[in-house]
Amino acid sequence: MGRNLALNITDKGFGVVAYDMWEDVRNRFENELDSDRLELITVSKTPEELVAALSAPRTLLIMVKAGGPVDAVIDQLVPFMQKGDSLIDGGNSHYRDTIRRESALNAKGIHFIGLGVSGGEEGARHGPSLMAGGAQSAYDRVRPILEVIAANVEGSPCCALVGGDGAGHFVKMIHNGIEYGVMQLIAESYVLLRDLCGLDHAEMSQVFFRWNQSELSSYLVEITANILAKEDELSSGPLVEVILDKAEQKGTGRWSSEAALELGVSTPTLTEAVFSRTLASLKDERVAAAEVISGPVEKPAVANKTAFIDAIRQALLGAVVVNYAQGIALIEAAGRAHNWTVDVSTIATVWRDGCVIRARLLDEVMQSYQAKDKPRNLMCAPEFAGMLVEVQSDWRWAVAMAVQHGIPIPGLASALSYFDGYRSPRLSANMIQAQRDYFGAHTYQRSDRPGAFHTVW
Repeated sequence: MGRNLALNITDKGFGVVAYDMWEDVRNRFENELDSDRLELITVSKTPEELVAALSAPRTLLIMVKAGGPVDAVIDQLVPFMQKGDSLIDGGNSHYRDTIRRESALNAKGIHFIGLGVSGGEEGARHGPSLMAGGAQSAYDRVRPILEVIAANVEGSPCCALVGGDGAGHFVKMIHNGIEYGVMQLIAESYVLLRDLCGLDHAEMSQVFFRWNQSELSSYLVEITANILAKEDELSSGPLVEVILDKAEQKGTGRWSSEAALELGVSTPTLTEAVFSRTLASLKDERVAAAEVISGPVEKPAVANKTAFIDAIRQALLGAVVVNYAQGIALIEAAGRAHNWTVDVSTIATVWRDGCVIRARLLDEVMQSYQAKDKPRNLMCAPEFAGMLVEVQSDWRWAVAMAVQHGIPIPGLASALSYFDGYRSPRLSANMIQAQRDYFGAHTYQRSDRPGAFHTVW
């Protein structure tokens, strides 16, 4: 991604000085450059040479693995930097590390930006989604470069300062948490189409292709249609069915769930997506369990396959909206906790292109939070409230059929449960609080009068 960002920057007419600690990587990169590009890119052999080749005030962008490597690179660069220089961390750093680094570098007079970069290698080359966190003055210095290399929708760059210090990396982290959720929801929908509707892979590919022309239009739905159409080159049949059912993860989904627990925000669908990958990793245990634990024997048939395919679409649409709602609620809670000035409409604008979760729905998200009366939860915005009411009947049908057939759908089911819980004026927590008072004298509040009460049960 660092290589492609460098090429992207030079495409826009800016000069770049590049450095990598591995000599063979530096040489390979330099050898790939044509004569025109060599006029704009200089490859340095040491951190000192890198900094010296830039005119003050300098702007340096780090693209390395999160954690210790970021601190190591900062330690290599800072001795040669001056007050007024800017340092940008474009990796997937944990937002608390970014808060710490920004504070330390500000004390040295060096501007620091924690930059969430989404879009992978292709996005980095042709236009990523960029979520910056830091001081306004620091962002203003690097803004001309960042906005011109970012993806663009109708003249609006998919790049913005989303808050102070660690806000950029926090928003990118939640972007990835939402991404986990959407991927899980799509995977469950594919299994329902395959196992309950009996569609072959060409038919499923066409279903997802049609869905991508609807409100579900998104990058992840688009690539799912392409994946289902791909034939295996090593054996006959669809490639997806010979891929082992174990999905790896790098940690940003888990970080999102940890942040939700820390901030007291309910994100069951994002978190179920993480748990589902963890459960999937137990391949040997699952295979052994299948020999001794049986599921439903009587499985009701799907009476109307065409109607049920549309029910799955409705379930996916409803669950995706709820998944976004959970992620946005978490971002807003973090903004309050860390005194970040978070504007959801700006974040939705940044996510409209260049990133993995780009989707047509983000236009409505942006408009909902630009309205005079901003919703307390995305689900309560008029556009989405009406949509959820409309899809819920088919959503419930899809979930019920999956449960009756013993097909695990933690994403679709948890999203529906969150929807039902959030819209319920009275939940079962009164029983839980009574239990807490019974065994621990934790007291309780009453619904008919103020104050704290305890009962000798």
